[in-house]
Amino acid sequence: MQIETPPTEKPYDKAEGERRGIVIVNTGDGKGKSTAAFGLALRAHGRGKAVKIYQFMKVPSARFGEHRMFEQLGIPIQGLGDGFSWKSQDLEHSAELARDGWEKARAAILSGEFFLVVLDEITYPLIYGWLPLQGVLETLRARPKHVHVVLTGRRCPPEIVELADTVTEMAMVKHAFKAGIPAQRGIED
Repeated sequence: MQIETPPTEKPYDKAEGERRGIVIVNTGDGKGKSTAAFGLALRAHGRGKAVKIYQFMKVPSARFGEHRMFEQLGIPIQGLGDGFSWKSQDLEHSAELARDGWEKARAAILSGEFFLVVLDEITYPLIYGWLPLQGVLETLRARPKHVHVVLTGRRCPPEIVELADTVTEMAMVKHAFKAGIPAQRGIED
């Protein structure tokens, strides 16, 4: 490890632009995309802002740790899918669920009712061809000025990356699963 001297001056200038809703993308093969989005949801909720979370791959009856906590806090979270694609009995049905779910998410974004809308794992229905990319791009561009949107998932389409204001790519350095350690409740659920 290299020891560093702490900075004594602010390493950046204060932004001078207007405050407005931003589009944030968390993508990449590393862990933490959804977790980071949920952290933003908690931060916004803590400031009294209206938040809505849509999970495109989780089933509506999902009861993972985030669902239990958001329910306790009064943050609406909705599963829109039927689980991992490899578990699906009918991929056309999965695609239909994604399209129906997108209409709900689109309406929430355009309503202006929410300060922050999280579109968790939306990249999968996009890259599987279940959702038309153009409609998502149009919605992000047409959203009310104050609405922030976070999109998560691997292999985010470059058109969304280009449109976004902030993009973070999570890179896997090491993962317990590769060492044969199964997913841990409370860590990966």
